Amino acid sequence: MVNIAWFKDILKEDIALVGGKGANLGEMFNAKFPIPSGFVVTSDAYKEFLNRTGIQPKINEILSNLNIEDTRLLTSKSKEIEELILSQEIPEEITSDITNAYNNMNVNTEALLASKAALSFIQAGREYPFVAVRSSATAEDLPTASFAGQQNTYLNVKGAKNIIQAVKQCWASLYTARAIYYREKNNFEHSKVFIATVVQKMINSEKAGVMFSMNPVTNDKSEIIIEAGFGLGDAIVSGTISPDRYVVEKDPLNIKDKKIQKQEWMFTRDEATGRTTKKELPEHKANMQKLSDEDIIRLATTAKRIERYYDFPQDIEFAINNSGTFIVQTRPITTIQKTEERMGEKVIEKNQGESLLTGVSASPGIGSGQVKIINNMDELNKIQKGDVLVAKMTNPDYVAAMERASAIVTDEGGSTCHAAIVSREMGIPAVVGTERATQILKEGDKITVNGTEGKVYSGITEQEKTEEIVIEPIEKKKTITKIKVNLDMPRLAERAASTGADGVGLLRCEFMILREREHPSSMIKHGEKEVLVNNLTEDIIKIAKEFKEDPVWYRTLDAPTDEFRHMKGGENEPKEDNPMMGWRSIRRDLDEPELLRAQFEAIKRVHEAGFKNVGIMIPLVTHIDQVKKAKEILREVGLEPQKDIEFGIMVETPAAVQIIEEFCEEGIDFVSIGTNDLTQFTLAVDRNNSKLQNLYDEMHPAVLKQIKYVINICKKNNVKTSICGQAGSNETMAKYLTKIGIDSISSNIDAVQKISKVVAEEEERLLHESRNRNLYK
Repeated sequence: MVNIAWFKDILKEDIALVGGKGANLGEMFNAKFPIPSGFVVTSDAYKEFLNRTGIQPKINEILSNLNIEDTRLLTSKSKEIEELILSQEIPEEITSDITNAYNNMNVNTEALLASKAALSFIQAGREYPFVAVRSSATAEDLPTASFAGQQNTYLNVKGAKNIIQAVKQCWASLYTARAIYYREKNNFEHSKVFIATVVQKMINSEKAGVMFSMNPVTNDKSEIIIEAGFGLGDAIVSGTISPDRYVVEKDPLNIKDKKIQKQEWMFTRDEATGRTTKKELPEHKANMQKLSDEDIIRLATTAKRIERYYDFPQDIEFAINNSGTFIVQTRPITTIQKTEERMGEKVIEKNQGESLLTGVSASPGIGSGQVKIINNMDELNKIQKGDVLVAKMTNPDYVAAMERASAIVTDEGGSTCHAAIVSREMGIPAVVGTERATQILKEGDKITVNGTEGKVYSGITEQEKTEEIVIEPIEKKKTITKIKVNLDMPRLAERAASTGADGVGLLRCEFMILREREHPSSMIKHGEKEVLVNNLTEDIIKIAKEFKEDPVWYRTLDAPTDEFRHMKGGENEPKEDNPMMGWRSIRRDLDEPELLRAQFEAIKRVHEAGFKNVGIMIPLVTHIDQVKKAKEILREVGLEPQKDIEFGIMVETPAAVQIIEEFCEEGIDFVSIGTNDLTQFTLAVDRNNSKLQNLYDEMHPAVLKQIKYVINICKKNNVKTSICGQAGSNETMAKYLTKIGIDSISSNIDAVQKISKVVAEEEERLLHESRNRNLYK
């Protein structure tokens, strides 16, 4: 178990250990971006806290049968859980590790390891730093989940005792009302979502803000948007001030537009108490441009560099003081496709009413309805479906009510504030920063909100759709090698298809099956098989219809026993020392054939609904008999392998590699190489053991030789080859696979564009080499 991970030791693959925020900071720190130093209190520490205190069953009990649409009840249950967590003691070894890490933040410990006396002397003689303590949530085996903005952040924390308390408060914030609501809405099991905590040196910024490396409202990739204000950046992110807004042309860098906003106060650190305080600004400073033109261009240059590094548009937070400019966070812009969809059709407004307000265009589209003014949390229940939510500013606790609204209008904020980001995520028209919406608009007024123009009109405006405006999509490079996508959640199908992927190379069913909250075998035993089959059929169809004729390869259930144990009906699950090498995959399915049969029945119904592009993929096969028995059950259901349906296997063990020819002779249409398991079983490295991560290497020569061998044998037998492990999102691996002739590569959603580009360039290079060889023969 690892309680502390320093930024310098964190890789982007460490999301399960340090959360998305922690993994991003570690990667950027090691890429030499100007990141304030720090460490992460890992999710291992949080899990150990739960284990020692034994409070998870009590949490589950509090959440049972909760109506999340009842805002008051949701808030009450949330507070009950948060108080429960805060009342517990953190184990001593964890508090000791946090204290030691904090005490060493300003010390080069590696240089002083040889002399403990010198280390103690330096620790005793210097000022301890102020830090920001920030939550970094994660969900094991759910890498596409986003938990941004749902947990708490604590600024200007100083002293080990205060750090430890802030860490516990971050853990408690995993059960804020907004976080519970999000998980319930997205069918995430609460006990499978964990939290890490970032402890990072605090920048007492003179100016701070947020920048987007593309315009997040219009999806214009030629523009960089920068929003900035005086003081700490929390006022901008929360939307409690309306920031300056600068629009920069990306190539060549040129300031296109500025909107200077009056700022009457700022958040800053009181040097005497160390607390975050609100400070009034003198009139001359309140009306100033926050960033100099030189600052704007320098930040835009950094935004371009970060976007180029990640090969994807980024949402970046920055802070500036007399020591320089610092990046405190970056993450992918998550609303690209949703904005494209709503910008994709032109709307003409007929009988347009009087213009009442103008603000910042935060989320495009048009919404009409009755005004409901929200002054505090207690009033959220009055928002009904189709109302227009009007407030000074929203915060994450407003999310449930925002989902019911037809549009959102706020007094404060810019295009990076909470209301703007969440509205874009939800696809709800929004105008922010109007300054006077809560004063001008009256309860019950009927209004129309034009989020595209940033305007609010009186009355319900009649709308007429006209011709479609074509928005240039993010293009996927054309390649001979098919670039597919890995997928697990139906709600992400549309986004996955929008990447231009050539199908789904790995459709994981674990999310779809385990979200039922009851053990699937228990459901079958208690006569609820039809519910299981129907729900699975519906979920698969949602995915299959997005990919039309492109193949979708469904992998049968591959969950290890520890993922079943906490489900209803999972009390008798065996306790295995290493579940990854235990009773899982086809081994379990053949011991419990009714579970495999239920999955095959769902696939048959999908085919009967007209989606015959869905194939079946059997995981963790090591014996020919396993394939034969799976085929028998498939035939009993009414599907003939290789005739009615594409049938393939996962190659994840050295055993499967060694007998790949026998599998081909038995009769399969395709293989998909699962590099995650193949690497761990080849190198004898448990991929979930953080102490062995330095030994886990998908590019190890032994792994690469096995991959090449499988591809060569399959080619001789006319069996299609693919890869679907994490290595499918690795650029170096993609080049190697292209060179040795793999048929397809299946990547994570956010890597499809990058991998298609890499493969296209490699194919062009190989073609050029071939031409040269032929030329000089």
